[in-house]
Amino acid sequence: MNKAITEGVLLMPPAFADGLNVWSSGDGTPGTDTYQNAVNAAFVPADQDFGGALELQKVSSTTRVRFMGETPLLPGCYLRVTARIKAISGSLPSVRVSGFAAKGNGSAVSDVVTTGPSVALTTYGEVVEVSAIVGAGNRSGVDLVWGAEPVYGHFGIDLTGANGGVVRIDDIEIEDVTSVFFRDILSVVDVRDYGAVGDGTTDDSDAFDAANAAADGRTILVPAGTFRLNQDVAIDELVKFEGTISMPVDKMLLLRKSYDLPTYIEAFDDEEEAFKKAFQALLNSADHESLDMGGRRIQVTDTIDMAAAVPNRDQFNTRRVIRNGQFDATGDNWDTIVVTSQATYSTSNARVLSNVTNVANIPIGSLVEANGVGREIYVRSVNVAAGTIELNASPFDASGTQNYTFRRFKYLIDFSGFSKLTKFAMSGIEFQSNGKCSGVLLTPSGSTYEFQECFFSRPKDRGLSSHGTGCQGLLLDRCQFLSAEESENVEDRTSIGFNVNANDAKIRDCRATQFKHFGCLAGQNHLIMGNHFFQGDGVSGGVRTAGIILQDNFTASVVTGNYIDNCFIEWTNERDRTPEFTSGFSFSSFSMTDNVCLSGDVGPWFSYLIVKPHGSGHFLNGVTVRGNRFRTINGTMVRAERVDTSFSDLDHDRNRSVSFDGNSFHNVQEQAQNPLIVDHTESSAARTWTIGTDKRLPFESYCQFVDSVVAISDIRNNSNVRTYTAPVGRGRIGTNDDQFTLEFGSDVSGSIRATVRMDKN
Repeated sequence: MNKAITEGVLLMPPAFADGLNVWSSGDGTPGTDTYQNAVNAAFVPADQDFGGALELQKVSSTTRVRFMGETPLLPGCYLRVTARIKAISGSLPSVRVSGFAAKGNGSAVSDVVTTGPSVALTTYGEVVEVSAIVGAGNRSGVDLVWGAEPVYGHFGIDLTGANGGVVRIDDIEIEDVTSVFFRDILSVVDVRDYGAVGDGTTDDSDAFDAANAAADGRTILVPAGTFRLNQDVAIDELVKFEGTISMPVDKMLLLRKSYDLPTYIEAFDDEEEAFKKAFQALLNSADHESLDMGGRRIQVTDTIDMAAAVPNRDQFNTRRVIRNGQFDATGDNWDTIVVTSQATYSTSNARVLSNVTNVANIPIGSLVEANGVGREIYVRSVNVAAGTIELNASPFDASGTQNYTFRRFKYLIDFSGFSKLTKFAMSGIEFQSNGKCSGVLLTPSGSTYEFQECFFSRPKDRGLSSHGTGCQGLLLDRCQFLSAEESENVEDRTSIGFNVNANDAKIRDCRATQFKHFGCLAGQNHLIMGNHFFQGDGVSGGVRTAGIILQDNFTASVVTGNYIDNCFIEWTNERDRTPEFTSGFSFSSFSMTDNVCLSGDVGPWFSYLIVKPHGSGHFLNGVTVRGNRFRTINGTMVRAERVDTSFSDLDHDRNRSVSFDGNSFHNVQEQAQNPLIVDHTESSAARTWTIGTDKRLPFESYCQFVDSVVAISDIRNNSNVRTYTAPVGRGRIGTNDDQFTLEFGSDVSGSIRATVRMDKN
């Protein structure tokens, strides 16, 4: 690059032969004295070494020779000023290149070096050459680093040392030497050329902006050094970092053509800081919808507070994605915060704990544990002034005052500082917790978080947690949940894959290994499809826990096409503030279809579907269990379904619209069906036949109705004469209401097939 050639910029001063009226004995600015008719200066037309030369006697401590013309200083342009000189007589001075750095208004730029290296003249008649390079950037070889502020300069030389000596000076040369500093001419713009210092303290923001404005398609180079940016900086072109960047937390670096995590890591030389800055840019730029981690593994030493990384935003509602990388927990800074406090709960204020002691010490997002508090109840917000805590759901039986334990797990990624995120996705990410911490904590509100093909590997406590309604419409697709408790027996495990508090979760094609529970889902309208979750251990006849827990009785959810392996589906109403049934639909709107249910070495009490009412009066309403494969090996189980009566039984008199059919059973003793087909033979003639259902109605319910009766042999009276009178069927017979009767017009015998039901349609 040579501005004199490419842009016709005039750099070279005129020869002394053209007149001394443009050569100043001062700093070169207009109005200073010139050497025209000066008593100590004259033009020598025929010097043996120089041809035409300026002969000058040194008469002051610093005798200056400055060109009064305005030599332009262009961004990215470096100039070399060269002078040849020899001593003629008298004292031998020293000589150096010097200049005056001028702003656009002609005033001097302060705090810049204006003189080059000094060279002493030691021998009369010896030609000595001095030179210095001037430019904006602090590059190796640049003597006069002037930054981006000067617009032009007045250049020449200074004589220093003893007075009285006479010297001759050849014509001074100024040339463009920018090409010396460019490793790839015309393709790289160096931020130093626009005034960047790179000393770690000087604010280089303006220099970066200027380099960006001048790049025009070229790559911007950030050379070795630490460049402090105290303002927001956007770089529109490709950028190469050899040096590093430091910035305040609230200032942004937007790399519009180099937007990926590896580039940010090059920029900040710190993986965690780089990720935070890249995420900050993701939420503050419309140029990119996703952050590509480039397959990088980030070693995380403490929770990444996502909201703290973006202090200018409390919420964000436009789709954004983080993809293709790994977060790896390391170090020891992962201890759970545990606070025990006394608090009061009343069902009249269903989600609030009041009169909480030490309320200021209780972190938002803490798991709440106490008598009468269901699973996955979290602190959603804290009001220190009022001494209250808002919970994400109601306890089922905690009225009064008692001690509560609050456990604030540490997470690799923590979104809880935002008030709301919507349409946020993470794809192809591994959250490698290494048994040290949990995976991800969502925002207290929002919708349609999406996790695609992610790994939640070895979380200490939770893989994915929601402490509010940020899980509304949660999408988990093709994710792996890998437990850190594989070596523990089931009864000793505490970790949970994920929880949901709001509606409309889609849990699809995921795989989970040996947690205490794969998922706890409150809310309604969930689709749980195509997953494989298994939770067994090596204990023969050992305990098994629920793989999926549905925590609201009106669930309106579908569990279909899953591989339910050594675990079961538990359906509860543990989030009812008044668990007894008073109104509504009770345990309703649930479908469990076409699942592979397999277990081994389980006790006979094990079942694949367990309903657990927390209060009296509840019943089944609109429930379908169809097409499932219920199988156990290395033993026999009694039933595939049952009611957990730890708190209460179902009111079987009120069951309605229950379909339990088309299932297959292997090593299951009591194989449930509704409607149930019963074959019966009455050998001795009787007017009333009493027929049992052998506990084959679902959940050992009442035999309420006889839908149909078909004779499958002759019905004969005591005289062995065929009779054709249809019987009257009556349900709710026997001590357990699980038998039915057929009443004929007379004593008869024979064989029939009856269809009976445990529900009201």
